[in-house]
Amino acid sequence: MGEIKISNKKSIILAGGFIGVLGGLLVVFGNPANMGICVACFIRDIAGAVGLHRAAVVQNIRPEIIGFILGAFLIARSTGEFKVKGGSSPITRFVIAMFVMIGALVFLGCPLRMVLRLAGGDWNAIAGIIGFALGVLAGSQLLKKGFTLGRNYKINQINGYILPIIAVVLLIFRIVRPSFIIFSEKGPGANYAFWAVALAAGIIVGVLAQRSRICMAGGIRDLYLIKDSHLITGFISIFVFAFIVNLIFGNFNPGFAGQPAAHSQWLWNLLGMFLTGLGSVMLGGCPLRQTILAGEGNTDSAVAFVGYLVGAAISHNFGLAGSGSGVSINGRIAVIIGIVTLFIIAYSSIQFNKKAA
Repeated sequence: MGEIKISNKKSIILAGGFIGVLGGLLVVFGNPANMGICVACFIRDIAGAVGLHRAAVVQNIRPEIIGFILGAFLIARSTGEFKVKGGSSPITRFVIAMFVMIGALVFLGCPLRMVLRLAGGDWNAIAGIIGFALGVLAGSQLLKKGFTLGRNYKINQINGYILPIIAVVLLIFRIVRPSFIIFSEKGPGANYAFWAVALAAGIIVGVLAQRSRICMAGGIRDLYLIKDSHLITGFISIFVFAFIVNLIFGNFNPGFAGQPAAHSQWLWNLLGMFLTGLGSVMLGGCPLRQTILAGEGNTDSAVAFVGYLVGAAISHNFGLAGSGSGVSINGRIAVIIGIVTLFIIAYSSIQFNKKAA
């Protein structure tokens, strides 16, 4: 098992193809339209299911997220890549992750769902892609100027097992459905694939994402900084294969209006994903990548995961998340505050590192 590795361009295209196919098929199996896989949306649903927010239409324990964590954990353990480390600016990471989630929920999707939305014909995703790319480019410039959250260190092995154990507990809750866990009776939260199908798909994505290191933020960053297109080809492959699956099953519906779980306010689609792209570069990866890293023992990424969970709760408790009718004043203010806050964090880090050099 130690020789299993996805490193060349053909292999990452294949990995992206599998993820794209699964993203399309999970809609066929019952997940919301254009939301076969969405890290941000599914973490938001989990936050609602455990009572962190009370938006009745988006509450569910999504086995896909559990699968991402367990798939990454199992393959990392089997290949000797389960390395427990942490201690790199945890509070700052938590705050950045909260704003990454707020930006994603203003847009209504993580970078992966952004690509899947486009593959389903949702042209509103174009503004999101532009904003995300601009955010990644801005974050890359900050890296060039010396931004860093600092190095991490080897820590007690038990820390790396906490999130996978929580994932197993959540899976038990999803299967048993105890009364203290909340499940939506209508809306996107009430649309889901059978738990075993969703879990299997999540584990496959977790394994493929761990081995390929696939990350849209990392792909755009690497293309800009070192002219390396390796990672970005994975997301192009996701788009192509999801598009083909959507065509086959009649789920390609092009246009701006009436798209599922989407709005047409292009400026806030752009700015929401700008915030997500900027924060993702500062964290070292998009929400999918951070979830995978958390599964393979990186407790800094586990802190980011908790930040996403809290950011999702804040988004719905304070009316920040977008909806079919657009983005509220609260959501718009939160995006601006988020962008300003991340630039302040970056400036502080750059100045500190200059003085320390």
